[in-house]
Amino acid sequence: MSRWRPPSPGSTAIITREGFERLKAELDHLWHVRRPEVVKALAAAAAEGDRSENAEYTYRKKQLGEIDRRARYLSKRIPALKVAEGAPADRRAVFFGAHIELENTDTGEIVRYRIVGPDETDARRGFISIDSPLARAVLKRRVEDEFVAELPGGPTEFAIVAVSYADDGA
Repeated sequence: MSRWRPPSPGSTAIITREGFERLKAELDHLWHVRRPEVVKALAAAAAEGDRSENAEYTYRKKQLGEIDRRARYLSKRIPALKVAEGAPADRRAVFFGAHIELENTDTGEIVRYRIVGPDETDARRGFISIDSPLARAVLKRRVEDEFVAELPGGPTEFAIVAVSYADDGA
């Protein structure tokens, strides 16, 4: 019997148009390219005979399970997502989809982020989830506002330097 865990808090079901298209393309790629490749390789490994000591067969079965798990998740998640279209009326305030430039008031360091849905976060690109502590703290604030965000390293004070949206040319 497994250990009981409380259910994880549901993530916000909102996504940008680009993120939505990326998830649909991933699901299509999994079903029409990756899965047939792995099934073919699995069949070839199974034809080699004894499956109990066949590492290739075991690996391909595991790989097929991972593909099926991800495809099942995407098949359920994609219809539940709401695509946020366009920019808000007040373009000086921070809302979903905003490209923001923040200054850490203690160090003077400038950081740039884009607030996106939890399904499209990417630290390398500076995409942070709308559910993250920093995004929650900056929402509805305007350029030149200062705020404190409760980050894992402790409370940090930021000032908003710039806000733009994708159709602003950012």
